[in-house]
Parts: sequence; structure tokens; C-alpha cells
Amino acid sequence: MPFGKYKGRLLCDLPDHYLEWFQREGFPKGKLGIQLETMHVISLNGLRYLLDPLKKR
Repeated sequence: MPFGKYKGRLLCDLPDHYLEWFQREGFPKGKLGIQLETMHVISLNGLRYLLDPLKKR
């Protein structure tokens, strides 16, 4: 995450409440917004485990 309270964290490590806040307030424009929205959908559908192999790199 490039800014805010969670600056420096991987997007896949952001807490659900933060992604839900973006959903309510609006995702940023551009690539970051798309990535955050994708993380929100992954989280909503209980699919965070799919990202575990990527975090081990």
C-alpha cells in the first residue's frame, strides 16, 4: 500500500475493514484502485488463501 495507515503493506495483507471502507468511499483511480477492488472481491468470496503461494516469493 503506497499511502495511509497501512503504507508499506502488501495489498493482500490489508484488513477487510479497510477494503470495505474503500468500497463505501470509492476506490482510487487507476491501477491501484483496480487492485484494491480485486482484493475486496477476493476477500468477500473467501478466496484469500489463493494468494498464499504468491506471498512466499
